[in-house]
Amino acid sequence: MSTSLKLPSQPGDMTHVNPLTAGKLPRFTEAALLVISLVISAAVLSLVGVGGFVSISITAALLFLMASFALSASVEGRRQAKDRLAAHIVTGFFILALAPLLSLAWGTLASGIERFDLQFFTYSMRNVIGDGGGAVHAIWGTLIITGMATLISVPIGLMTAIYLVEYGSRHKLASAIRFFVDVMTGIPSIVAGLFAYTLFAMIFGPGTKVGVAGAVALSVLMIPTVVRSTEEMLRLVPNELREASYALGVPKWRTIVRVVLPTSLAGIITGVVLAIARIIGETAPLLVTAGMNPSLNTNPFDAPMATLPVFVYYQYVTPGIPQDPYHARAWAGALTLILMVMLLNLLGRLIAWKFAPKPGR
Repeated sequence: MSTSLKLPSQPGDMTHVNPLTAGKLPRFTEAALLVISLVISAAVLSLVGVGGFVSISITAALLFLMASFALSASVEGRRQAKDRLAAHIVTGFFILALAPLLSLAWGTLASGIERFDLQFFTYSMRNVIGDGGGAVHAIWGTLIITGMATLISVPIGLMTAIYLVEYGSRHKLASAIRFFVDVMTGIPSIVAGLFAYTLFAMIFGPGTKVGVAGAVALSVLMIPTVVRSTEEMLRLVPNELREASYALGVPKWRTIVRVVLPTSLAGIITGVVLAIARIIGETAPLLVTAGMNPSLNTNPFDAPMATLPVFVYYQYVTPGIPQDPYHARAWAGALTLILMVMLLNLLGRLIAWKFAPKPGR
């Protein structure tokens, strides 16, 4: 004799559906509801004389949330409906946060593709008035100054982080260094530029504008980021690895070089890449330190040196007549700068993946 166990149910009450036996909405339900909500919102708002993409989007989003919650509650139960509602709200805010980024990327691409040609990457602005010219001098200046700033910042930031984690964890000096690093993280970029300009003016005389001064200004902004990111990566290395090395009689400095740094190398490289991305687009410090030069200058110790951010600034703020060629060059420079940051991030991810600790080793 077989018996079946039935769960109690209340006919007509669809808000207390057992999640184990409840139905499931088809996969296309949410997409269909979204399309229907957009159509209804556009139709209703057009009838009342209210238009615009923003108004239709907000109305459609609210209508979609209400319809999705009601339909899910009647079929899947109130618990699953609340879960769907939370997921839709989170997704909506994600799309809202992503919209400015996509708009910026599309606007830069649409406006900058006009002058994204071979001449832009092979010519400078020397003796160019109006149409023509390019930004090869600014591209080289950006690469040289950013590279020098990286050479200055990475050793200083790496050594500082090693001292904070490995040697100075119990010293008051370490607390003071952390405090000043946190302060430097939030200083305005123009302050770093004024510091570098004043330093070089005291040494070489007032009005000195050279590429190395811009590198020093950018290194002031880059060092705190390198210190904080490297310190966090070193703290993630398990102490058991250090203790195992010490137990074998390996000195501390060798343990740091052969155990701690290789283990955290992927995170350190990622932090350095983020620090470079933080400074490569800075304009204010380079305006007062490196200046602007319409000609190609690859010597950072002699004469002003152009950079892409400053090039874009001058092309857009001080255009000639007609203005269209200047604005086209400005947008092309901005697009080039965005692509450089993207390639830099891809390179950093590739290097981090290459040097990340492999399982089983």
